[in-house]
Amino acid sequence: MHTIERMRVSHLTEIMPVERASYGTPWSVAMFVLELTRAEGIALGARAVPHEGESVGQLIGYLICSPQADEWHVMNVTVAPEHRGFGVARALMRELHETLDTATAGTARLTLEVRPTNEPALRLYASEGYLVAGRRRSYYPDNGEDALVMWRTPSTAKGRFDDVPAPDMSEARQWNCPDRLSVDPSDMRETAG
Repeated sequence: MHTIERMRVSHLTEIMPVERASYGTPWSVAMFVLELTRAEGIALGARAVPHEGESVGQLIGYLICSPQADEWHVMNVTVAPEHRGFGVARALMRELHETLDTATAGTARLTLEVRPTNEPALRLYASEGYLVAGRRRSYYPDNGEDALVMWRTPSTAKGRFDDVPAPDMSEARQWNCPDRLSVDPSDMRETAG
């Protein structure tokens, strides 16, 4: 079990050990400070239920999302290695979606990058309504791996890309297929038809 709460700069001492345990090239403290001090941003943390004698449970995951122009960029979704596979990332994503759906009356457009080799994350994002709409070549500095660009918008919920800027339909057809992410590629259209 876990609870979700808003994160602040005061949580950095708990965030950094999880970040370092999760990535070969973790975010710097300065990157977190920048994102956690944005008044308009959304930073969520997941805590384990406190053990007997504890007043607060251990931080086991977090999510950072920032507004950019007319969209929201999910910048970091991290769960401590020993807590992966228990629904923590899904709970963080759902809290984010509920928050933005309420604030925008369901019109929020969200984007994120994910490694093509990160199958658990790809499946999670697809199950939460994200579709692959492009690729950023050599995006990750640790090994030069590409990033898939995924979007969750009112149109992607219908298998379309009308409100996604410059979708790459060849990437969309390759990745958003039944044996990959449980989306029928014949239903994908660049514009409403």
